[in-house]
Amino acid sequence: MNDRVSPAVLRLADLGFKAPAALLARYGLTLVRVPDGESIPGSYWGEAEAGIIGTCVYARADTPVHSLLHEACHLLVLPPERRASVHTDATDSIEEEDAACCLQILLADALPGVGGERLMADMDAWGYTFRLGSARAWFLDDAAEARAFLAARGLP
Repeated sequence: MNDRVSPAVLRLADLGFKAPAALLARYGLTLVRVPDGESIPGSYWGEAEAGIIGTCVYARADTPVHSLLHEACHLLVLPPERRASVHTDATDSIEEEDAACCLQILLADALPGVGGERLMADMDAWGYTFRLGSARAWFLDDAAEARAFLAARGLP
């Protein structure tokens, strides 16, 4: 994955930090704004991609919204007792990865000016890969296990 694939993806600069911070706070996470030009702590992918350490999600104004949501969702699908030990890489579980992808699409509807459809287009532009060819096809036709995983944990 690489945000250099498409500069047209929505970035935090496009919607600001207030709504994403409020969304994350509803789930017990903290959005930490990193000053422009500084390295993002806990970023797995580097560049402008969001980072995670414990219950904090780090991002800059140039961070893609899909990246912020994806990393936050990695923390949300983990049991709370595992979150505190997370630094940069939340999981190597395919089940948790799929659940994070599904949850980020669902949570995108809570952000004004984003929504699931736009987020899925940005996921495709960035280079997420799904066996059905697109985030939308996967979400609509192949995400039943991810949805069950989320439902079992009381997530939307």
